[in-house]
Amino acid sequence: MSAPSITVRHLLEMKAEGRKISVLTSYDASLTRLMEVAEVEVLLVGDSLGMVVQGQESTLPVTLEEMIYHTRNVARARKHALLVADMPFMSYRTPELALESAGRLMKEGGAHMVKLEGGASQFEAIRRLTEQGIPVCGHLGLLPQSVHKLGGYRVQGREAERAEAIQKDALALQEAGIDMLVLECVPTQLAARITASLRVPVIGIGAGNQCDGQVLVVYDMLGLNPHPPRFVKDFLQSGGSILQALKGYVAAVRDGSFPGEEHSFK
Repeated sequence: MSAPSITVRHLLEMKAEGRKISVLTSYDASLTRLMEVAEVEVLLVGDSLGMVVQGQESTLPVTLEEMIYHTRNVARARKHALLVADMPFMSYRTPELALESAGRLMKEGGAHMVKLEGGASQFEAIRRLTEQGIPVCGHLGLLPQSVHKLGGYRVQGREAERAEAIQKDALALQEAGIDMLVLECVPTQLAARITASLRVPVIGIGAGNQCDGQVLVVYDMLGLNPHPPRFVKDFLQSGGSILQALKGYVAAVRDGSFPGEEHSFK
């Protein structure tokens, strides 16, 4: 596994300098090669593969073995981007299991960072990983692995009490040692407050344009989802080719034109 040109330190510098970070999901070598040409900074092997690759109704059935397999496929083609792998449902239910799962994603899959969902309840697991030198990305707001608990795929943090809880969770995750945070489906103003309050980069998806960067599921932004979420833009429609669509996404993230108000929540 070669070292990434884009590192955690590089992402911190981008946040400090106000340069937007582009993130896309990737699950295979072919799209990864095109993303490298498009200069995407961060590749996320998301457990979203359960829905967009496997045809599952949620991310819950995805296994650690499957995540390792897809991460390894992306790692073979990756040259410069930072490679992040999702830790699948129930693979980090204890700090000990989290360490074992993350270790496998890095050692066998080639990931540079792992991502897990949840707030202060994940403090000990994150602390255990970071103490062992494993970079961690947190995930707050809409948590796909908790879709049954949340009652569906709904915007989170519109109520004052819930917004305060998400902000407190973000600070707790930073204290635990995360290197990056994904905020999904939260109001733009809440995402802006959290982004301003954290030292680490905040990546939004359905969280407005005040975050430090943006992430989308690549199949969504290529128009392959017949019922895309509101926060998605079809970049292939105007791009003409997959490579041009990827380049268009990176450019739109960098100049702040994506996401627009139509892709955000109040």
